[in-house]
Amino acid sequence: MKNDIKAALALLCALFVCVSTAAQESTSAFNMLRLPLSSHTAALGGDNASLVENAPAAGLANPAMLSAVSDNSFGLNFMTYADGGKLLGAEYVKAFGERHTAMATISYMGYGAMDETDAMGNVLGQFSPKDILVGAGYSYLLSDRWAGGATVKLLNASIADFHSTALAFDLGLNYFDADRDLSVSLLMRNVGAQLSTFDGRSERIPYSLQVGLSQGMAHMPVRLHITATDLTRWKDSDFFAEDGEKLGFGSKLLRHFVIGIDLLPSDVFYIAAGYNFRRAAELKAAGSSHLAGLSLGAGVNLKKIKFGASYARYHQACSSLMFNLGYAL
Repeated sequence: MKNDIKAALALLCALFVCVSTAAQESTSAFNMLRLPLSSHTAALGGDNASLVENAPAAGLANPAMLSAVSDNSFGLNFMTYADGGKLLGAEYVKAFGERHTAMATISYMGYGAMDETDAMGNVLGQFSPKDILVGAGYSYLLSDRWAGGATVKLLNASIADFHSTALAFDLGLNYFDADRDLSVSLLMRNVGAQLSTFDGRSERIPYSLQVGLSQGMAHMPVRLHITATDLTRWKDSDFFAEDGEKLGFGSKLLRHFVIGIDLLPSDVFYIAAGYNFRRAAELKAAGSSHLAGLSLGAGVNLKKIKFGASYARYHQACSSLMFNLGYAL
C-alpha cells in the first residue's frame, strides 16, 4: 500500500513539472471549466479541493472524492448565469468493489441569445453561444486514508457558426482522517489543450494547480476550508486590475486563496459561506463591488436524497444561483 501512495505522489509531481511551465498564461478559452458544478463548492468560494462529501457532485470538484460517494448515485445540477445563461448537468456514480469508483457526467452551458451583425452594425439575426462537456471519472482508494482519482473531459464550444473542441484532465490526490475530520488535497484541474480552434488561433484552457485543506473543530459544529489556486501563475499579466494599477507580491499572493466555513448543526444539514479573494478584487476592478467575492449556501444530505443550493457572483452583470439534487438508487 505504501508503494501505491508513493507511485501516486510521483505521478502527480511528474505531471506538475510537465504542465506548469505551459500553464502560465492570463487568457484562456472554455471558461465554463472555471465554474463550480457543485453547489457546496460554490458556497465555499467556488474552488475547493478538499471537501469530502457523500454527494454525486463531489467528484466534479476533485475526482479523488469519488471514493466517498455512495454506489449507484445520480445527480442533477442547475445554475443561472448572466444575460439569461443557464448551466444544466447530470452525473452518475458507480462503485466497483471496495476500492474502485467511476463516474459519468455531462453538462450544458448556454449563454443566452446575442445579436449577429455585419461589419456596418446591421442586425442579421441572433445566435446562442454554448458549451457542452462530456466526461468520465475514476477514483481508487489507496488505503483507509488515501485516495487518488482522475477525470477526462471533452468540451465543445460553439459561437454562431464557429466551433472549437478541447480535451482536459483533472488529477487529484486526497488524504482524509475521519477521526480528526482532516482532509488535505493536491489537485491539478484542466490539464489539456484545444483539439480544434475557432478561427485558427490557438488558446489555452484554464489550468489550475490547487492545494486544499479542510479541518473540523473538535468542540464546535464547524469545519474550516482553505484552498490555494492557480499556483503556477504569478505574472502581472495573469491578473486583472484597474488600468495602471501595479500589483505587489502580497496582493498577488492573497488572490490565490479561497476560504470557506461550514456550520454543521446536525449530521445531515450544513450552512456554508465562502470568500474568493481574486474574484472579489477583479469584480471590484470591473466596477461591481456589491457582495463581490462572497458566496453562501446550504444543503441536506440524507441517506438517499441530497440537496444543495448556493448564491455567488461570477459576473459583474448579475448574481448566480446553483442547485444540486442527488439520489442514491
